[in-house]
Amino acid sequence: MRMSMSEAITVGLRERGYDIHVGGGMLTRAGELLKPFAPKAASGVVPVVTDSHVAELHLPLLHDSLRKAGIEASAIVMPPGEVSKSFAGLERLTGALLDMETDRKGLIIALGGGVIGDLTGFAAGVLKRGVAFAQIPTTLLAQVDSSVGGKTAINAPQGKNLIGLFHQPRIVIADTALLSTLPRRELLAGYAEVVKYGALGDADFFEWLETNGRRALAGEDNAIVKAVAHSCRMKADIVARDERETGDRALLNLGHTFGHALEAACGFSDRLIHGEAVAIGMALAFQLSVKLGLCPGQDAERFARHLKAVGLPAAISDIRGLRPGAVELIRHMAHDKKVTDGTLTFILLRGLGRAFVTRDVPLDAVRDVLSS
Repeated sequence: MRMSMSEAITVGLRERGYDIHVGGGMLTRAGELLKPFAPKAASGVVPVVTDSHVAELHLPLLHDSLRKAGIEASAIVMPPGEVSKSFAGLERLTGALLDMETDRKGLIIALGGGVIGDLTGFAAGVLKRGVAFAQIPTTLLAQVDSSVGGKTAINAPQGKNLIGLFHQPRIVIADTALLSTLPRRELLAGYAEVVKYGALGDADFFEWLETNGRRALAGEDNAIVKAVAHSCRMKADIVARDERETGDRALLNLGHTFGHALEAACGFSDRLIHGEAVAIGMALAFQLSVKLGLCPGQDAERFARHLKAVGLPAAISDIRGLRPGAVELIRHMAHDKKVTDGTLTFILLRGLGRAFVTRDVPLDAVRDVLSS
């Protein structure tokens, strides 16, 4: 696999700090990069947690890279999709890790998208009170969001990501060449999170995306590496300031209060996947900000225009099938894990690149935006 430009970004968390390596062809360097974290444990075997789809595409290359670095690895292959991000999936994974005699001096590798990264990180965090793990994200969404920052979780019957903990990885290896295997819809869903960084805190980056976003989505080396690396750098800076989401880190939830409600209303089905829900959620956050007199209308229009230009949905009416109503969506919002003392938390905007957190939002205004 041909190597392209690469960047390394440090997440500055002192003794829990780590590097994010971004570039095309990074999977061929995985063994070299992971060698310093290879286990000194009795078994010496590194578990690689993946799903059956990713295993077919990328596991042989990772195994080859690990073997060349003298690292013995054994795969644990989970079913693909949200079904694995459950108590049953956690039980299956931790049982397999214990059967492999993984101990506290070991290393667990997560090779996959957000489901595998979240599940593996959570299992690593609770197994024997904490085992080191590495993230090798294979989707754009995971590369720019879920693999960075140490949030790990599984789903509960009551909602997504309600059972979890903070457990930082030791290293993140984001190979942008792997994104060429993604279906277009999944690639676009990940791009929604890239756009989010420009919207919440970097208007210049958003302007760069308006010009170069389609080049990145087409897989042009320099463009996709810059898009991923800049997104990771912005998230790393926020995580370093607020690891446990008591302040600035909440900005990363731009679009998510609306988005999670839309996903729930669609039954967490293929009608609306996560990145699409976040895209619509961000457009709604802009609309609500305009309605409250906080944000210029032209910024909201510009944001929605870019989503549409790359092929992302920008309105509730873009969802296939039955359109969820305002009352139903507000009911789902009430169960969001970001609700505090019965009050909804929103990320609103004073303009492109100027997001802020607030709990002072009139419910009537939210209802009006959802009904428009």
